[in-house]
Amino acid sequence: MYKVLHKETVAPQVEALIIDAPYIASHAKAGNFIVLRIHEKGERIPLTIADSDLGRGTITLLFQKIGKTTEDLGTLRKGDFIRDVAGPLGHDTPLKKYGHAVLVGGGIGSATLFPILKALKEKKNKVTVILGARNKELLVWEDRFAEYADDTILTTDDGSSGKKGLVTEALKEVADSSKVDVVLAVGPIRMMQAVAELTRPHKLKTYVSLNPVMVEGTGMCGACRVSIAGKTKFACIDGPEFDAHDVDFEQIAHRLNFYKDEERESLEKYKKKKCKGSCKK
Repeated sequence: MYKVLHKETVAPQVEALIIDAPYIASHAKAGNFIVLRIHEKGERIPLTIADSDLGRGTITLLFQKIGKTTEDLGTLRKGDFIRDVAGPLGHDTPLKKYGHAVLVGGGIGSATLFPILKALKEKKNKVTVILGARNKELLVWEDRFAEYADDTILTTDDGSSGKKGLVTEALKEVADSSKVDVVLAVGPIRMMQAVAELTRPHKLKTYVSLNPVMVEGTGMCGACRVSIAGKTKFACIDGPEFDAHDVDFEQIAHRLNFYKDEERESLEKYKKKKCKGSCKK
């Protein structure tokens, strides 16, 4: 059992949980994730380790309430317990002293970049962070990123914060004005695909963190298979980060839509059960 020590809302429908997990905290590295199960009959879902504190023995998880399990996770409060948390899982991010690294995050995917940012700074890299969202309210942890990054650039679709436009436009400006040695992008599939296409002609080393459907996180089920340079890989044990220029984004986008109807039906049943006839129609 893993105790919830702190909970806060960081953006609309986006929550952060700090949980007591000394073993995971002592072994977690940038890029790792966990798979949790709220209760004995719960669904297993993967979440990135957004931060860890070795001294306190805690890990921080960020999640967006978009389905039955994340809605259920959002009902937990300080003092509640999570039944199972397995991890750390996945390979850690390939880190070294690159020179100038640019981190590109879209929406809640930005949380994955925070431990990467701290690790890159420990290796004496210059780091530019580009964070994007539809509007100001949906930007995640911009203040925390600004504490560590050499430069932080915000973009929003509606111009409510930072520059109006897409993260790819900001990335192009950075690449055109200074030497960039590596790019790491995390966010929606189409955003990561756009970053890959932008950097491909320049042969600029680019990594993306993939988020396919995942069940148990150890390579046994095969649900998270992806095509990398024409070969089948599993995001849980071979990733989650891969060379962006080798990724078959179309395959991933297609597979992510496999269970949309079932997910919608499950969420509707959950909300109906939660209401128990008391919700307003």
